[in-house]
Amino acid sequence: MRLPQKLFRIDTYLDPAEAFHFVRKDLPEAPPVLEHHHDYFELMLVEQGQVHHWINGVEELLEQGHLVFLRPADSHALQAATGSGARILNVMFRQETAAHLVERYRDEIAGRFFWQTGPLPFALRLRGPQRERAVNAMLTLQTSHRGLARIEHFLLSVMTHVLDAAEVVDDRAPSWLLAACRAAREPRVFRQGAEGFRAAAGRSQEHVCRQARRYLGLSPTQYVNRLRIQHAAMLLAGTDRGLADVAGDCGFENLSYFHRLFRDQYGTTPRNYRMRHRQDAKAEGPL
Repeated sequence: MRLPQKLFRIDTYLDPAEAFHFVRKDLPEAPPVLEHHHDYFELMLVEQGQVHHWINGVEELLEQGHLVFLRPADSHALQAATGSGARILNVMFRQETAAHLVERYRDEIAGRFFWQTGPLPFALRLRGPQRERAVNAMLTLQTSHRGLARIEHFLLSVMTHVLDAAEVVDDRAPSWLLAACRAAREPRVFRQGAEGFRAAAGRSQEHVCRQARRYLGLSPTQYVNRLRIQHAAMLLAGTDRGLADVAGDCGFENLSYFHRLFRDQYGTTPRNYRMRHRQDAKAEGPL
């Protein structure tokens, strides 16, 4: 379905001093009469129900928990699936905000999220606690001051905390890649590093690397290493095992390499991470 096009402008929604607009909206079941694109970026989350989404000439069905990172040039329209009671959460912000974030944090977010290239915007489906975190984070925008610092903090939080980096896989990724990502969360697979990931994918090295870059924003090595380091953090926080033993259980033979990756991911050494976690647990006291 291709409908008449309309450009939506951010200044229609914002006062000059505001940096973002938030809306919680129940969608109608009536078919849309036009598609729209924007002069702004938009983060859309399906809070409940099902949504028919026409996006750049493609029709897709969005389920509860689907999160879509819409770019200004994306043209789309929405309709609630019959009887589903569809509701979305939407936050819109200026292009200047996006440009500032990707310039400042280029190594972490360039080519991902709002900056993914290709015919369709980045989208994924959140489940369980991850979905609840996303909903709660977006609902805080209802009553907050709509300043620049607030929207930048929110967006960075979504991209680096609400969405565990190793969980971020575009829902449109090929089924074999999604299966490889699930398999890679098993210690028997991630201990083998990128080779374990490629074996689980069952495709050539070049094809796996190319598709991982496209849909994960990471190489197979980077993706698996993030899983390994997350496993290490869990062991450090929950056990008394020595650092060399923890590193070995995650598939790292080189302890220096393990230390470097851990610091890159958590901003501190494995030893300090363990000490900080124990201090936090002690401060919280018994439940």
